[in-house]
Amino acid sequence: MSAGIVKSARRVFEVLELFERERRPLSLKDVCGALRLAPSSGAALLKSLVALGYLDYDRGTRSYFPTMRITFLGKWVEEALFGGGAILRLMQRLYRSTGETALLAAQSDLNAQYIHSVHGAEPLQAAVQPGSLRPLANSGMGWLLLSRQSEDAIERFCRRIDIAQGRRVDRIALKRNVAVVRADGYVFSRHTVRRGTGIIAMLLPEGRLGRTFALGIGGPVANLEKKQAQILDSLRRGIKRFSRI
Repeated sequence: MSAGIVKSARRVFEVLELFERERRPLSLKDVCGALRLAPSSGAALLKSLVALGYLDYDRGTRSYFPTMRITFLGKWVEEALFGGGAILRLMQRLYRSTGETALLAAQSDLNAQYIHSVHGAEPLQAAVQPGSLRPLANSGMGWLLLSRQSEDAIERFCRRIDIAQGRRVDRIALKRNVAVVRADGYVFSRHTVRRGTGIIAMLLPEGRLGRTFALGIGGPVANLEKKQAQILDSLRRGIKRFSRI
């Protein structure tokens, strides 16, 4: 477990994210099996979430299901950042038009963090869970997010990453990758994080509340190369429409 993460807080969000993935009622056995929890710990956690009003418990089926309270809990965030459900609708259109996974990411300290993904019933290898992190200096999404930063800011990030990972970031390679992104206006990363997969992504217009977001299409590299022109056209058209909202 990462340093600084309170275990109980992490478990709560793991339960909520499990429901988001499964989208069905879950039993204590389901939750404990998926999250590798001891039955006693899992039962205590689920009972607490029921008492707080975030889960319902059906005695007949002995299963749990999220309440509407969870829906309203974070509803304001998407409104504050994007002005409604426009970005989610755009991601659905991108998935339908390309047949590949649509991904939304933002910078989170020294990482690019995936916020949302849209994929089919059989998630592709490139599909990632919300909250997944990719290193800023060593991932396509990271290079894209850094491309909006000044050279001085990038160097400051590099120094912090040096300390965090215990080794020096390859400044020459990083600057070369960021320069390519700036020149092209998008990133096409191949085999960077996982062999065989990649991402084509672009920055969204300057975000509200000072946040920078990136929108991309992930999938097998062979698929992305074959569909590159189509994907770029879909991203450009979608982002252009989104910027008018």
